[in-house]
Amino acid sequence: MPATAYLNRIATAAPPHDVHEPFVGFARTLLGDNRRRGTFERMAERAQIEHRWSCLSPETDLGRGFYAAGRFPSTADRMRRFETESPALAQRAVEGLGPPSALRGVTHLITVTCTGLMAPGLDLEIVRRCGLPTSVERANIGFMGCQAGINALRLARHIVRSEPDAKVLVLNVELCTLHLQDTDALDRILSFLLFGDGCTAALVSAEPDGLALEGFSSLVAQDTEGLITWHVRDSGFDMFLSGRVPGAIRAAIQDGARAITGGAAADEFSHWAVHPGGRTILDAVQSGFGLAPAALEASRDILRRFGNMSSGTVLFVLKSVMEAAAAGERGCAMAFGPGLSVESLTFRRAA
Repeated sequence: MPATAYLNRIATAAPPHDVHEPFVGFARTLLGDNRRRGTFERMAERAQIEHRWSCLSPETDLGRGFYAAGRFPSTADRMRRFETESPALAQRAVEGLGPPSALRGVTHLITVTCTGLMAPGLDLEIVRRCGLPTSVERANIGFMGCQAGINALRLARHIVRSEPDAKVLVLNVELCTLHLQDTDALDRILSFLLFGDGCTAALVSAEPDGLALEGFSSLVAQDTEGLITWHVRDSGFDMFLSGRVPGAIRAAIQDGARAITGGAAADEFSHWAVHPGGRTILDAVQSGFGLAPAALEASRDILRRFGNMSSGTVLFVLKSVMEAAAAGERGCAMAFGPGLSVESLTFRRAA
């Protein structure tokens, strides 16, 4: 029998600058007429987001500095900022796992990001900063979007099941606010209203503590490949998030609920850790599975306090669930990404 893999612990970190309200004000300057400004303000009020955190300072980087009016940064400028900011944020998350002894015995490092590229990479920088053995086996998961946090846990589980003595450090680092586009397109600006920066570090091993990772599944919805896109362009990474995404997620859930949950019925789960891609996406999941409003409370709380931090966001939710779950209780986690795809995980709280 392969070893059972456990998500033993999760630590989270966010940058110091709360940019949600400053961004709402800055976005108004990008919109050219009062009608669109009015629509934007109504949507901002309905987003159920109160805080988003950024490596950028509202005082020096919005409307001046990094995002100077009429002079937004190039991709090179954005990547230089990523190279400067991401290692320190990642180090904070790793140190949040506990004293240095918590990292003793780490054999594998998985780094995840879709918001920055550099080589030597963030993985080697973390090896150096956090004193990991230079023999640690490294893997990078890149450009999979918000679903990548689930994919990283799947890879960690595969490693532990094949090497029971393995101890896998999973690191999600996303600096989404580096990729605001200079546009007056209302849908693009509304999409950016969701995103903030954040980082998670997690340990996965065969030690029976935390959440037992029972199973994973993937589902790609047909004829939806254009609904979420993420392209490298001259002025950063350009995201498109269609207004049809919530409906497509609801339809995918209704058509493939048992595939998403590993064959279990929704009422078999005491906890749900759903990636809070936005209020309407959480509404779609709640409707698709027929869940009670309280079922997604942890996801809505993370959305309110942090916004959408891409791949790490579902780990923020899982941390809340891990702290709340009683021994033996089951849960389901899921996240969404380009494809349109649904990546899911079923888990059980260890005794």
